This record gives sequence, C-alpha cells and structure tokens, in this order.
Amino acid sequence: MSASGTAELVVVSNRGPFSLEPGQNGSFRARPGGGGLAPSLVAALVGTSGATWVAAALSDGDRMGAPAGSIDSGQAGLSLRLVALEPDVLSLAYDVVANAVLWFIYHGLFDTTRRPVFDRRWLEAWEGFRVYNRAFGEAVCEVAAPGAVVLVNDYHLPLVGAMLAAERPDLRTAHFSHTPFASPGELAVLPRGAATELMEGMAGFGACGFHSPRWEGAFRRCVDESGVRLPRTFVARLGPDLARLQEMVASPACSERLASLQDKLGERRVVLRSDRLEPSKNLLRGLRAFDLLLEEHGRWRGSVVHLIRSYASRESLPEYLAYRSEVEHLAALVNERWATKDYEPVIVDVEDDFAGTAAALCVYDVLLVNPLRDGMNLVAKEGPALNARDGMLVLSEQAGAFDELGHEAFGVNPFDICETADALHQALVLEGTERSERAGRLRALAVAHPPAEWLGAVLSHAVAPAAQLQQLS
Repeated sequence: MSASGTAELVVVSNRGPFSLEPGQNGSFRARPGGGGLAPSLVAALVGTSGATWVAAALSDGDRMGAPAGSIDSGQAGLSLRLVALEPDVLSLAYDVVANAVLWFIYHGLFDTTRRPVFDRRWLEAWEGFRVYNRAFGEAVCEVAAPGAVVLVNDYHLPLVGAMLAAERPDLRTAHFSHTPFASPGELAVLPRGAATELMEGMAGFGACGFHSPRWEGAFRRCVDESGVRLPRTFVARLGPDLARLQEMVASPACSERLASLQDKLGERRVVLRSDRLEPSKNLLRGLRAFDLLLEEHGRWRGSVVHLIRSYASRESLPEYLAYRSEVEHLAALVNERWATKDYEPVIVDVEDDFAGTAAALCVYDVLLVNPLRDGMNLVAKEGPALNARDGMLVLSEQAGAFDELGHEAFGVNPFDICETADALHQALVLEGTERSERAGRLRALAVAHPPAEWLGAVLSHAVAPAAQLQQLS
C-alpha cells in the first residue's frame, strides 16, 4: 500500500483520548476521555505537530464521525482517526480474544483445569481479531506519511506489526505493552496457530517495549521458543501527568469530594485502594488481609477504615461480574464482623469519579496496591505524587512499578495475606521523621519519569523492521 497520508507521528490504541459528540451543521466536538494512559499521552504530545491518533469508534458519536476521516481534536495539534468496525467484529476481537483470553494469559489468571477452552466459536473469534487488527493496519497506512513513526499500544493490536512490515516497510514502528507479558508456558495455552501468528505479528514491529525488564525478558523467551525474528526490545519508565493531577486536586469538584470524604471518615486512619474492579487487582486478598489486620491488632478496630474505590470494568464478561459480586459479599462479611454503631470498617465505592479518586489519594495513610500481576500500575505512582499525609505504599512485588518503588514501599507477595496484613500494620505504625522522609523519597521516585520523557524514549526506539534486519545482518 502506498504512502498517502500526512501524519508524521501515528499513535494507535483501541480506546482513544477523545470521544466525538455531534455538533451543528455536521460538525463534531472531541470530548476528552477519563483517566488512564490516554490523557497522559495527550499531555506528552503537546508541542508536536502532524500527529494522528488512530482508535476504535466506540460511542454513537464516534461511529457517526468515523466516515469524516481525520478530525481535529482541538488539542495539541492532534488529529483523531476513528476505525468503524461491525459490532460483532468488535465484540469478538475485544471481548472474546483480547480481554477474555489474552488479558488472562498475560496476567496469569487462568485456572487451566477448567479454562480456557478453544472451540470452533473461539477460532471464529480469532478471525474477528484478524479483521480488527487489519482494519487498524489499513487506517495507519492511510494516515501515515512516508517514513512516519508509528506507536501501537497494548495487547489488542499485536498483529498490526506484521501487516505494516509487509505493506508499509517505510514506517518506523514500535509496540508498547502496558500489561505484563506471558511466560512461554502461559503463552503455550493458546492454539499453536494463534500463538505463532501473535508472535509473528509482534516480530513485525521495529521494536517492542515494556514497563519492566521482567516483561521484556518474558517476551524475549517467548520469541526464542516460537522461532520468530527477535525485534529490538526496550524498557521505558512512565510516571503520572503531575500537572493534570494537580489541576484536578485544585478543582471545585475535588474540593467538594474531599470535604465529603473528611466528613465521613473523621479522624480515622485510611487504608485506600484505587483500581478497576477486576480479578488481576486482587481485591479479595486485600480484604482478607484487612480483616486479619483488625483481628490481630485490636488497636485498629474503630480507628482505621479500608476505603475501596474500584470502578466497574468489562462487565460484559461473566468473570468480572462474578468477581464484583464476591468483592461486595466479602466486604459485607468484614463489616458484619467488625462494624459498630458508629464505625463501618470497609467502604466500597464503585463510582468512576476521577475527582473523588484524586481526593482520596490526597488523604490516605496507607495505599494498598497488591495486584497479582501488573504491567506497571500507575496508581502506585499517582498516590505518592498527590498524597499530603506522608502516606505509605504497600506494593505487590508482581507490579511492574515495584522495580522503581519497591525499596521505599512495603513490598508484599500478593498471594500472602499474612504478609500483607503485617505490612499494613507496619505502614500504619511508622511515624515521625522516618515516615516523612520515606514518603518524600517515594514522591520523588513516583514523578521521576513524566509522560513526555516516556514518549520520547519509546519513539527513539522506533525503527523500520527492514532497517533493523540490515543492522542484524
């Protein structure tokens, strides 16, 4: 496919930084999305020119605007190119393959005595995954200028690399995984043809990047066992968009949430968690550890609250619905065991409210981040960046962020509720100069790699696959 576009930089992801709202006279307005990676990347793109973001058309406004081609977002000189897909293709690719299988494999979540099961229907879903990746590849080819840099994000779009290598070998490409990567044994769960196609797709990128050397190493081992060409690999650190967070904290909405929160909590200490309500985040063991904390350390009964801000996610998948039900049931049991007339030990808030989350991050005493496995975990950095109470961090050793923060956090094995309960206790009792200095060191580490630095590092690794082959030969 010939180069016909004008974008010198193309950023690609399933979900874009904006969604479209229809305006007057056939126009559209780009409305910024919520939290997560996309807003940080938009901030990093400020000052660039000729950039286009390619994303799936997800809202009704997106689907109406998709035929218009690239649309000016109104921010940072960034255009938005939306890929309109048939609903069944999007469902098969996103729900059945990416989220119900690849996500579970990469996070080590499958109970392989029962799942997954790869039947004819799943093979049809894999074909939908191909169609989905092909549509994104075609959109990139359409908008990318000759020799443009293309950054493809995450596990939804691994096949795009091989497509671009074949059809636009002039492009300098990089893929970045914001999740962990599977071990060879975990990847071997996939049907052989799908596993080979996935690895060939990623090998088509000029470079593949990760948040942690652990995930980079896992990818390299999978490449070695699959026998495909090893692309350039790299690790790039990513921190929060501090200016955006501080702007939210200064907003009237956040001030209102903060006042409400302080009224509800009073003088009690706060053990906070803030994440998506999904299995990899390990909420159940976190609740059991808090329950054990209250059982073994009576001093905290009545004086410490476990505030859970975990917004609902992917509730089209039965595993996620079941997990939410288990979390809410266990929280109710802990409350039944320890609550008094004026004390509710566990407060669960599933509202997706960024202002409320920012307020909670400002006032926690301990932030519990205990995922079973995480590519990085931005909350582990957002918390120390915002917290105003010398809050401590209890952090899973299986989070990519542990590489950077682990020596200042209270590290835990996420499967060990005794160790987690002990860490919560130690984080609560730490006082004085040692606490304030440790919080200061955590804060400095958390903001050490702003989004613009991360983006620059990633783009510096992008290379045309053909050029890399010449370097290797």
